[in-house]
This record gives sequence, structure tokens and C-alpha cells, in this order.
Amino acid sequence: MIETALQNLWFGFGVALEPHNLMYCFLGVLVGNLVGVLPGMGPVATISILLPLTFGMKPVAAILMLAGVYYGAQYGGAICSILLNLPTHPPHAVTCLDGFPLTKQGKGGTALGITVIASFMGASFGITEMIFLAPFLVKVALEFGPAEVCSLMLVGLLAGSTLAKGSPLKGVAMTVLGLLIGIVGTDIETGTTRFTFGILELDDGVEIVTLALGLFGIAEFMNSMNQTAAVDTKYSNVRFRDMFPSWADLKLAFFPMVRGTLLGSMCALIPGTGPTIASFVSYATEKKISKTPERFGHGAIEGVACPEASTHSSVQGDFIPTMSLGIPGDVTMALLLGALIIQGIVPGPQLISQHPDIFWGLIASFWIGNILLVILNVPMIGLWVKLLSIPYRYLYPSAMFFICIGVYAANNDMFQVGETVAIGIFGYVLLRLDFHPAPILLGFVLGPRFEENFRRAMLISRGDLKVFIERPISAAFLAICVFLIAGQVYIWLRKPKLAVDQKALV
Repeated sequence: MIETALQNLWFGFGVALEPHNLMYCFLGVLVGNLVGVLPGMGPVATISILLPLTFGMKPVAAILMLAGVYYGAQYGGAICSILLNLPTHPPHAVTCLDGFPLTKQGKGGTALGITVIASFMGASFGITEMIFLAPFLVKVALEFGPAEVCSLMLVGLLAGSTLAKGSPLKGVAMTVLGLLIGIVGTDIETGTTRFTFGILELDDGVEIVTLALGLFGIAEFMNSMNQTAAVDTKYSNVRFRDMFPSWADLKLAFFPMVRGTLLGSMCALIPGTGPTIASFVSYATEKKISKTPERFGHGAIEGVACPEASTHSSVQGDFIPTMSLGIPGDVTMALLLGALIIQGIVPGPQLISQHPDIFWGLIASFWIGNILLVILNVPMIGLWVKLLSIPYRYLYPSAMFFICIGVYAANNDMFQVGETVAIGIFGYVLLRLDFHPAPILLGFVLGPRFEENFRRAMLISRGDLKVFIERPISAAFLAICVFLIAGQVYIWLRKPKLAVDQKALV
């Protein structure tokens, strides 16, 4: 098994090191690092903007570039969290707790050096996990019938909605909305149009590019366009030689890195968790087991090493269920899943055997991309920090321009440009009402496949719903669904209630 995996990995390096693939891998991690530094951008909005560009690209190059944006953004986000106390992306919010106090103590370079080591260590483990675990999952998944696939997708939908930030009930509502948007258009089996309201342009359904750019391009930028506060860079002067940690710091950080890496890799296997939950869980665990928990929050090097290793391990591990089972772990994975589907490739158990160049080329590109990120980050820290001085009023119209061009270039259709604007305004209203739109995309991507497999299961069982509990694997997935719902109900019931009557305060 190990020999076969190494042979496949060698084949993957042959694919990833082809000049045009290497160029797109470098471009992806460079853009990812850039948007990781800039607040308000993020990998989701950037991948949404770049998605139309992939239509004319070969599948391997397209996925290598988009994946590079995703894991590259995590490196850039750590820089701002440590040097500027500015968590540009959710997974790095916990890094601020100890990263910025270290910077104020004059150890910002040390924190960045530890971050680079922890990130590379976590990513390396996540890649290794993918090499050996994904083929095993594929062997198991080949035993799946329509009932098992349908139940597995239900787990992904529930986990993605109930574990998303904010109210679980709102997350479920957004997932259901995504399911409804996913069935707009012509029914493949009956030819009947659904939810088109007589608009001919909707007969082919809503395009994923339109939905993604509306929800995560226009809506997110509208929500953050009032950012006018200047960034304080007085602590951000870090020299290259400052980034080499001492032996004592390395000893303190080593085991937290190991624990964070393992926790992140475990979180990655649970659909809907993602790097944000992984980083917070690892930080809380490290503080709990520490002999000196009072140091956390005041500049503990372990408080930087553990969540960063966990974040990168989770990011790389997120590709395992996405590529081998076709179940995206979070919204970014849903976008990458959509990019594969646009290229005519169906992610799932058959991906490794039918498209080995994509699967193994992607794994090899992870090693190459992470090495490129270390090379890019260590000597160019000053440049990344200076980018934060770019006023947001220049970033916003530039992003809007590229969004409109990208949507129009997809099908040369002005209707889709208007559709994107309408979705963007609707997404902005959702954000202002504290309904995060991420589960919408998850429901949109998985919805049609969920419906297709549900119909197949019903045809095979002649309409008997008991097929979902009679088959052991399907029953196990349904049990996980029940556990997820029961867990959320339990958490809600245990929340402390306000004992003071509001009227008594008047």
C-alpha cells in the first residue's frame, strides 16, 4: 500500500511540475497570500471572482490554482493577526490572543517564525493524511448505493448548517434556501420547469458563478465597504533575522504543534467544521492541559503554535471528504466542488481512478505550494504589511469591476450580471439580519445530487422509506444526523437563561 501510494505521488509530482501547472500553482498561492493579508477579501470571495477564468483552463491547472488560493490565504491571515491584531479571516481570530501580545513584547518575529514552522508541519500532516486515507475512503465508498449517498449528503448538509457560525436554526434555514435555489430550472427526469416564474433565462437554473459572486463578492464587500479606520503598523517592523526562534521557544512550541496538527486533522474529517472551529478547539484544549494556563492571552508561544498548526492541518484535510466522497466540508470546498463540476468532473469515489492526474497532481501541488509559501512569506513580511495601507475605497470598486466582467464572460449574458447584483443585494440584507449566507452555497451544490440519489433510492425500494434504515451504512449516517440535531438541542437547553425580568429594569 505504501509503495503504491509513493508511486502515485511520484506520478502526481510529474503532473504538478509541468511548467503551466507549476505557474498556476504559484499564481494561486501568491494571490491567496495577498488576499489573506487584505481584510474584506478572503478565499471565498477571491475564488468566486476567479471561477469564470477557469472555464477556458485545463481542469488540473484550474483546481491547482483555486486550491492554492485557499490554503495560501491562511498564511497571509496569520501575519495580520500577529503583527497588527487584525484577524482578517475567522480562523486567525484566536491567533491574535497571544500573537499580538508577543509582538508588543518585541517577539513578533519569533511568533511569525513559529507560525511558519507550525503551518508547514500542520499542512504536511494533512497532505500525508490525504495520501493514505482518501484511497481507503474510496474503497469504502464504492460499496455505497443511492441510499447511502443520500444519507451521507444529509450528514454534510446538517453539519454544514448546524455547525456554521451563528444560530443553528438560521443555518438550517439558509441550507434549505440553498436547496430551493438548487432545484430552480428544468427537472432532468420530467422536463417540468420549477420555480422559474415564467422567466426563460431561469430554465437552465441558477449558475454557481452567479450565486457565489453575488453572495460572497457583492454582499461581503457591501457589508465591509464602510471600513475607514487606518491600520496601526507601529509594531510591524520585523527584520528577517528576527524570524528565527530560539531553541527554548522551539521546545515550548513543538508538542503544541503536534497536538494542534492532530486535532485539526480530526476536525477536517467532520463535514461542516472547517479551520475556524479547529483553531478554537485546539487553543481551548492546549490551554486546558497547560501547567501554566494563566500565560495564555498574555504572549504564550504555545497559543500561536497550536491553532496555526491546527488551521493548516484542517485546511489540507478538508480536501479528503471533498475529493474522495464529493462532500464539501465548508463553503470554500463547495466552491471547489462546483469548479470541478463546471469542468465536467464529478467528485466522488470514481475521481481517483478516472482522473488520477487531478487527484495526485493536486496532492503533489500541496507540497510545492506550501514550500513556495514559506519562501514567499519569510523574506517578504514587510511588503505584505505595507499592502494594508491600501485604502478600502480603491479595493471595493476594483473588486466590483472584476465581478461584473467575470459573470458576463462566463456566458456573455447580461441577464446573469443583473441576477448577480440582485443576489448580492439579497445576500447583503441577510448579512445585516445576521443570517450568514455560507450554508446557502452548501445546499445549492449538494441539493441536486441529494435529490437525484433520493429518487434513485425510492425507485429501487419501490417507494419504501425503510430502505434508509435497513441498510447498515445508511442507518449509521442517519444516526449521526440524529446525534447532530440532539447535540444542538442539548446545547440550546443548557444555555444560561436571563433571570432578570426586563420590565423590572425599567
